[in-house]
Amino acid sequence: MKTVMLVEDEELILEGLRSIIDWEELGMQVVHMAHNGKEALALFEKEPVDIIVTDVEMPVLNGLGFLKALREKNTRSRCVILTGYDEFEYARKAISLDVEDYILKPIDDEKLTEVLKAAAKKLDEEDRNRAADMEKKIGWKQFLEGRLNEEEGKKYLELLPEITGSLTVAMMKLEPESLQRTGMTELLCYIREKEERIRPLYLTPDSLLLFFYSAEEEDMTRYFSAFQNGLEEELGVFTFISISNPADSYENLSKCYKICTRLQKYRMIDGYGSCVDEKHVEHRMSGDVSIDSMTLRKLILKKDKEGAINYIEDLFINNIRESVDVDVLYQMSLKIALVLQDIKVEYKLAKVKKMQDLTDMLEKIYQAEDIYGLKKIFIGEITDIITYLHTENSQYTPVVRQIMDEVEKNYREDMNLKTLAYKYHMNASYLGQIFQKEVGCSFNQHLNNTKNKIAKDLILNTNMKINEIAAEVGYPDTSYFYRKFKQCFGVSPASLREMRK
Repeated sequence: MKTVMLVEDEELILEGLRSIIDWEELGMQVVHMAHNGKEALALFEKEPVDIIVTDVEMPVLNGLGFLKALREKNTRSRCVILTGYDEFEYARKAISLDVEDYILKPIDDEKLTEVLKAAAKKLDEEDRNRAADMEKKIGWKQFLEGRLNEEEGKKYLELLPEITGSLTVAMMKLEPESLQRTGMTELLCYIREKEERIRPLYLTPDSLLLFFYSAEEEDMTRYFSAFQNGLEEELGVFTFISISNPADSYENLSKCYKICTRLQKYRMIDGYGSCVDEKHVEHRMSGDVSIDSMTLRKLILKKDKEGAINYIEDLFINNIRESVDVDVLYQMSLKIALVLQDIKVEYKLAKVKKMQDLTDMLEKIYQAEDIYGLKKIFIGEITDIITYLHTENSQYTPVVRQIMDEVEKNYREDMNLKTLAYKYHMNASYLGQIFQKEVGCSFNQHLNNTKNKIAKDLILNTNMKINEIAAEVGYPDTSYFYRKFKQCFGVSPASLREMRK
């Protein structure tokens, strides 16, 4: 509700101004009525207002003199001038005093209503801009992360009100689409107007830190859930809020901030529209998620896009629920990313421009907004890999493609180029030359690479013994397996397992 002051020396006109406008419908309230500029200044000093409607010709101090004195102390309030003279001089002076408009007497109520609406709109815009500029200039994030020295830190503490009861710190992340519709500055103004006990601080373009001051103990999760619902209903803004434990002094501010930051990770599982605190997540299950890397790998290499995508969908649906700790989600995502990276390296897709390297993929994983965003990353990457595998494999002759498929299916068996050449009715030496030219390595090297990559997956994702893994991938001699594995990866199987632990 905007506050209004009416200034007019003629009592009849003053009362008329109050009655001809439906102030409540405009979202305004007349709080002061003055008969001259001097009286208006005194009332303004006691209680400032948002909008002033003033006559020009008044005793003691006229309207222009009043506005000139006002502008020396206040530049925020919007002003409308009433005058009986249609003269250029009035317009010139009004412009210099930052007046919205000047209206000729007798007063046209429709014209005055339009001018008041415009003044209120301009006031809102300036308040939003002022709020955003102020928050951006104040580097609260640096202060909260402890990156300021003691002297600089004191300056920030001086800006905060005294804690008379308790302080609860909450971090609010805004859903990108709804933020585009509303805007951060409008949100800041809304919070300041609607929530008197909350002090919002600007952190980043899509997040705020909320300081909630309470004189008595309250259920903070319930309070912030209701606050969150209000934002959705009135502004259409969707948020995720993480809540710290209450504090009785600013000494614990950094600790509260760290708690809020850590809890923000649960947005991935709970999604926007949720509030979490430490109690909400303390009993969530942690542990490992079993990923059948070989199945996923085979589906991709068989170019079974539908099968690979269904596998990813099933993996997220059956393993990730609200009862799971968020670290489980990240562990699972990392394992999938490593499977895809191995395929890209093995089939020389890592240098394809459209393909993401592991670093880029990990960055996208940690920037994802929720589970659906994560799935989209993996599905997109799998689709690209299968598309390029089609392109790459089109360069192989049919017999080389058949041999590569044979290796994928029967790598455990005692395979060699001679038996395969006999099977495909070709000269072994000639087949070896074709394979080397098209694949980029000898048949034996390709077979060993396939075995070793599968062995690596078993070492990292199962508890099988090393000698069991060697036998599983077709190495009856464990010591020979050790040599070949180290040649391939530069580290022994036992060392790799120790690194995993």
